[in-house]
Amino acid sequence: MKYSSRGAKQRQYGRGAKQFNSNKSRGNKQKFTIDVNKYVKKAEPVLEQEVYVPQHSFSEFKIDERIKKNIRDRRFETPSAIQDQSIEPILEGRDLVGTAQTGTGKTGAFLIPLIDQTLRDPNQHNLIIVPTRELANQINDELRLFAKDLKIFSTICIGGANISRQIEGLRRKPHFVIATPGRLKDLHERRAINLDTFSVIVLDEVDRMLDMGFVHDIRFIISHLPQKRQSLFFSATLQNEVRNIMAAFLNDPVMVHVDSNNSAKNVDQDMIQLGASENKADKLHELLSQEDFSKVLVFSRTKHGADKISRALNQKGYKVDAIHGDKSQSRREQVLRKFKTDNINILVATDVAARGIDIKDVSHVINYDEPENYQDYIHRIGRTGRAGKTGKALTFVQR
Repeated sequence: MKYSSRGAKQRQYGRGAKQFNSNKSRGNKQKFTIDVNKYVKKAEPVLEQEVYVPQHSFSEFKIDERIKKNIRDRRFETPSAIQDQSIEPILEGRDLVGTAQTGTGKTGAFLIPLIDQTLRDPNQHNLIIVPTRELANQINDELRLFAKDLKIFSTICIGGANISRQIEGLRRKPHFVIATPGRLKDLHERRAINLDTFSVIVLDEVDRMLDMGFVHDIRFIISHLPQKRQSLFFSATLQNEVRNIMAAFLNDPVMVHVDSNNSAKNVDQDMIQLGASENKADKLHELLSQEDFSKVLVFSRTKHGADKISRALNQKGYKVDAIHGDKSQSRREQVLRKFKTDNINILVATDVAARGIDIKDVSHVINYDEPENYQDYIHRIGRTGRAGKTGKALTFVQR
């Protein structure tokens, strides 16, 4: 059902979606490329035949028993689809391409076998390259849990954080380096890191890195990697530019595909159509005052917009905060912790800052500003409807 701007859930707007499908917007230079009808879709029931049946159990993988214990301690019983299909070829030293969204278990798919390889050969050094600071921290947190008590060490190298501390961390020769492309290139140019020393390279969320303008940094990094290496490549899509990077990076890879639309299947999607003179902020307040909006992620297109929305909601008494690229790393981590622990129940974020966010029990995603493309839309709404639960996503359309 379509929500009207007056809050009546049962009544649809008289004007059709076609009227809202123009590429022009009043007072807004954003160019809209998404057919608004794609914002409306009911959540699909998960049918029995759609449930993935893994071919392995974690106990069957030929990995160190201490890793298996850490997996059991996390109450993981069976591998996800991408873990089931990826762990064995990675253990065998094969290059691999995994196409999957965030939230499908792909982090475990590469960390589990790489931890095992590192235990077998402590001289193995692993480089994981990711698009955002949040994803780097998330992977590092996962690494600590999978490698608990195993004396596996890591260093995060990301922008917005103290580079001197990162250089000091690299001097300790950690088993894992988790880095964003820009900071990694900077460290290489300062001769603080030797890319030729890494025997395993992971490129994670490659399509997002290219969307963020890292293509030249990625090509630069690849050109300085050792010829003899194991290369793992993860991306939600395999568009032409992504395939070009693949060709330069991989050698006879195993291909693993997990349905990239699964993250949206458990999400009820709808749009809220507003006239040009109607106030989005008032409509947002009206929605958030409803009881079922218990834990909400609001997407803004700009940093300034995210702060403005957060301030306005704060003044109305909501427990809210914002994250975006201008926030310091420590501040972003602090805000995410508050959202995870329910000290705030509304988080306003930009697309870049939200990449890699994996927080349980998000009841609603609200696209206060429309995304620039459909992949961004799928990424946004994939923050809700997790762990078998049905989430809800609403997109404001005002043109």
